[in-house]
Amino acid sequence: MSTQEFNNRLIELRSNLHRFALTLTSDRDDALDLLQDTYLKAITNRDKFVDYTNLKAWVFTIMKNTFINNYRRGVKENTIIDGTKDLYFINLPQDRGFTSPDSVYSEKEIEKAIKSLDDEYRLPFTMHLQGYKYHEIAEKLNLKIGTVKSRIFFTRQKLMNILKDYNN
Repeated sequence: MSTQEFNNRLIELRSNLHRFALTLTSDRDDALDLLQDTYLKAITNRDKFVDYTNLKAWVFTIMKNTFINNYRRGVKENTIIDGTKDLYFINLPQDRGFTSPDSVYSEKEIEKAIKSLDDEYRLPFTMHLQGYKYHEIAEKLNLKIGTVKSRIFFTRQKLMNILKDYNN
């Protein structure tokens, strides 16, 4: 296959590749970047393509692997490695920073709204806020897990209605 024929077949795949890139990235600009990277790799590695095999599968594999490698690189870049003795930085308490008077007021209003709820809704909700899992709440309150989930859901709905002034 000539270089011209190879390039023409690549160009014919553009719309399919673009759709696939959109499904991988869920972002238009990232999809275009991925498409460009894929074309670049396909053209630079043309000598590795075996003539008259499935070009579409070959290019789609390049795109998928490029996406995976970019994703892994992004995860590594965002990973913080603490090399200090006794993991000093990881074990530092997370400072909440300055507490504004508005946030204290909001916190009190939220607590007041939660306390105003009936026990059947308040108890599962507060346990969930404290970190209990659904099945743990169900065992402690002697309820079915579906009941626990629905009560927590309905409690959120009630609180959003009570605290609608705080919604953005």
